Amino acid sequence: EDQRDLIISALGRKWELTFTTLVMFGGAIFAAFPLFYATSFGGAYYVWMAILFCFIIQAVAYEYRKKPNNFFGVKTYEFFLFINGSLGIILIGIALGTLFTGGNFIVNEMNLSHWTKASYGLEGALNWFNLAFGFMLFFLARLLGGLYLINTIDNAEIIKKVHNVLKYETGIFLVLFLYVIGNIITMQGYTYDPVTLVTSIGSMKYLENFLALPVVSGVFITGVVLLLLGLGIGIFSSSDKGIWSAGIGTVFVVASLFLILGYNNTAYYPSLSDIQSSLTIQNSSSSHYTLEAMSYVSLLVPFVLGYIVMAWRVMNREKITVDEVKNDPHHY
Repeated sequence: EDQRDLIISALGRKWELTFTTLVMFGGAIFAAFPLFYATSFGGAYYVWMAILFCFIIQAVAYEYRKKPNNFFGVKTYEFFLFINGSLGIILIGIALGTLFTGGNFIVNEMNLSHWTKASYGLEGALNWFNLAFGFMLFFLARLLGGLYLINTIDNAEIIKKVHNVLKYETGIFLVLFLYVIGNIITMQGYTYDPVTLVTSIGSMKYLENFLALPVVSGVFITGVVLLLLGLGIGIFSSSDKGIWSAGIGTVFVVASLFLILGYNNTAYYPSLSDIQSSLTIQNSSSSHYTLEAMSYVSLLVPFVLGYIVMAWRVMNREKITVDEVKNDPHHY
């Protein structure tokens, strides 16, 4: 019980920062690509509502798990955390996978979109690539979480267990990662003519994008190396710094995958119902005025990130111990 409290407290101290980041970038994407939000969130409704539900019960669980006389009991809130940490992440991965495999939507000449399947996005879970993407994200989150615990808590027994988890689950993650990346570089993509805006299917489009965008390819390779380095540090050494290399590497890999999704005249959200309804940066971005306004707002991003980094450093000055958690009446 003490170890469970220690782990949940270590994670709970950071979830507000992750939500701040999520809201900041989520809001920015909404302002920049409103048609994508309308199409995906309004169309693949069931998937996004399930993800939102997982986020809600996570927040509730962290806040009420140790409240005196809570109605549901500690175990119920721990089950809520389990749902968010498993199903929530897998669903996010499935939703992200559809950016490569496409969605069942149609956008008319008035930019009004509607979904053509009654399952409203849940059909994405029937695609093997999307499922692999979801489980890859799940195991990546577990690995990064393990590295974070090594860096944050002071408990030899937990650290030993985390090292064992890293040894076994790194292999599972790498198999899924290779499967996903292998599919991405060999799958067909959707390309469009920047003049006529006519969309067509292109063979091995994402591999073409990697080759056409050497800087993005360099970022991707650097990210993979940093991620593997961080995992190696966590598995084969006693250092607690693996999270920094793995975390930065993850950001690089994710950023590069997003870039090949939309750059080089690529439809970043293909339509399986009507190829000409596929969303591109050119046909789904906001007006010039909105984008210009957002460019000024984006100047505040470094300050928000700076606040997050500063708060993170303050909370991580000393590692969390069991005694500290026991003596904290407001721990998660």
